[in-house]
This record gives sequence, C-alpha cells and structure tokens, in this order.
Amino acid sequence: MRTLDRYIFRQMIVPVAGAVAALTAIALISQSLTQFELVVERGQSAWTFIRVTLLSMPLLSGLIFPIALFVGTLVALTRLQGEHEFTAAFASGMSLRQVSSPIIRIGVYFLLFSLASNLFLQPWSARSMREELFKVKNDLVSTLVKEGEFSTSPSGLTIYVQRIDQNSLLRQIYIRIPATEGGADRTYVAREGKITQVGTESLLILRNGSTQWVSGGELDHITFDETSIPISDYFASDDSLNFKESERYLHELFFPNLALPGDGGNYERKNVGKLMAEGHARLASPLYNLSFVLLAIMAVLGGGFSRGGYTQRIAIAAGVAVTARLLGVVMQTIGAEAAILNILQYLVPLIPIIMCVRLLNKRDRTGVTVLGGMAPLNAGLRTSSADFGAPRRNRT
Repeated sequence: MRTLDRYIFRQMIVPVAGAVAALTAIALISQSLTQFELVVERGQSAWTFIRVTLLSMPLLSGLIFPIALFVGTLVALTRLQGEHEFTAAFASGMSLRQVSSPIIRIGVYFLLFSLASNLFLQPWSARSMREELFKVKNDLVSTLVKEGEFSTSPSGLTIYVQRIDQNSLLRQIYIRIPATEGGADRTYVAREGKITQVGTESLLILRNGSTQWVSGGELDHITFDETSIPISDYFASDDSLNFKESERYLHELFFPNLALPGDGGNYERKNVGKLMAEGHARLASPLYNLSFVLLAIMAVLGGGFSRGGYTQRIAIAAGVAVTARLLGVVMQTIGAEAAILNILQYLVPLIPIIMCVRLLNKRDRTGVTVLGGMAPLNAGLRTSSADFGAPRRNRT
C-alpha cells in the first residue's frame, strides 16, 4: 500500500475495532443473561457458564461484523471528512476509487474471516455448546435433585438434599432406594455426597452416613465413612444428542444423507430443505461485510461535500443495510421451501455491492468529488503545446 493508503487504513482500524468490541460486549451480556439459569437453577459451575456463553459468540459474529463495519466505517469517514483529509487527497489527484481502496480492503478481510468462521469455527463452537448443554440437561444434580425438596425418579428412587453447593457438592442427604427382586428397600442418610461419572456409570459417593433396611423382620443398620451407590439405572434418559442445522459442517449440510452417528438419518430426511438453505446462508452471509462497507463509503463520499453533515445519506444507507439483512433472513426461509430459490440469498448482498461499485466508477468518470465539483489541483496545469511560443502583445 502507498503511504496515504496505509494512513487511511490505520485511521479505519481503530473505529472498526471499537465497534466490534462494543457490539461483542453487548452480545456477551445478552447471552450471559439467557444462560444465567445454568448457575441459578441448575447449580452448574461458573466455568460451565462462561464456556457456554463464549461458545455462542461465533454464531453471532455473522450479525455483529457487518453492523460493526458499517458503524465503524461511518465514524472514521465522517471524522476524516470533517478534518478535510479527503479534500487534500482529491486535490492531489487521487480518484474516489483510489481513496476507497484501503477501506474496501478491510471489508474484504472481514469477508474472508467470516467465511472461515462459518465453515469451521461456527459449527465447532455450536456443536461444543450443544454437547455442553446436553450434559447439563442430563446432569442428575440439575434434573432431579432440588434443594429442600423430595424428588422421585420414574423408577422410584427418592432423594432429598438440604443444600447444593456451587461445586455440585450435596449437603444433608436422604435417599430411599426401592427394593429389587428378593431384596428390601434401603434408606441412606449422609452428611454430604457428590455424583461422579466413572466411564458410562454414574455413582453417588456418600460420606459420613448410615444405611438402614429391613431383613427377616428386623431393622439392620450400618454406618460408613464413605460408600458409593450406582444410580444410572434410576435416572436413565431417552434423550439423544442430535445436531441442528447451525451445528453441522458444510459437507453435512449439502450432503444430508451422510447421517451423524446416533440419529439414524431421520432428522436429515425430514429437514433436507433447511439443511441446504443453511449451507447456502453460510456461504452468502460473509458478503454482507463488503456490502455494508460500500454502503458506508457511499453515504459519506458518494455525494458532494456538505458542511451540514450527511444525515440524510447515512439514513438512506442504514435503511438499505437493514432491509438487505432482513431480506437475507427471509430468503433463507424461502430457500428451505424451494431449493432453487437459494440463489436469492446471494443476490440480496450482491445487489448493493454492484450498485455501489457502479456509483463509485460513475463518480470517477464524471469527475465529481467530495469537493463539490472542484477539479484536482493538477487539472489547472494542463496546457496545450500551442500556448508555448505564441506571440505576446506588450502593452504600454
């Protein structure tokens, strides 16, 4: 890049990075509020809460990046325009296309990053979040064990816990296990306990307690320092881990017959249209980064210089951006019904790109710049060879 290109590029980076950071912080707060029940109601650790919140961010980056680019580009261009930086650039002979080149380059960088995120980072993070939430959903402590309440599983096991600590440690436990064949009901009372996973088996480790049962008409009683009870059979779940459209990689979306283990292909056969539409959306949505950058450029540099600001042009550009993004969501829904209509997902962001590029070229050809029609300074230096050597009349 030339010196001026590097200067414009540096001036753009800080506002764009600030917009990305601000919108990411807002999204983090929003996601943390929706996932706060993991700690409050399900007794999960703070690390589980942070992990689930962070894993949701790549899924939101497709919405955050274009908006952040639009806002950051508008802020940077408005400031540079107000300080007459572009006036000097145009006066030195630069065209609108040359001035816009480093700005468009930022949009291309975000486009490529968003594409890589959609193809690899997003499905990985969404899949990891689904697995984490599946573990939480099937966590025995969070599903059936409630503080200060008697809970009974479908198989008949009854458990009471006075308090559950944040590390899932159970305090003051009472358990009644129903009788098996040839056996008797057993009752356990312990000061504390914890559910641990050993392979595929769930064990309840009890400490400082006792157990009672009736044998031969007499009550037997044993105290213990620590004992373990296998409880997987009492809390068996029929739920299976199935990945939705946003949690699948691109080849799993375009070739839905390649069923993931455990789902038997039933989900794929019922949702072929949705899978295909999601695949095209992964490829089309990065185009909004470039589209929004070009709209911001046209909002500030696409017309004559105005001392009163560019509120009207910015409002029009913002309206086009919002309309295009909403239409993209609508086109994805339509594409799920008819596969041939998925091409509309590409046309929605491409139309603003093509229109903005044509307007940039048109303004360069007509010579209209942000100087309000003023030609570059070097334009006045163009003279004809016939002007040199022509006789001059001296006046006295």
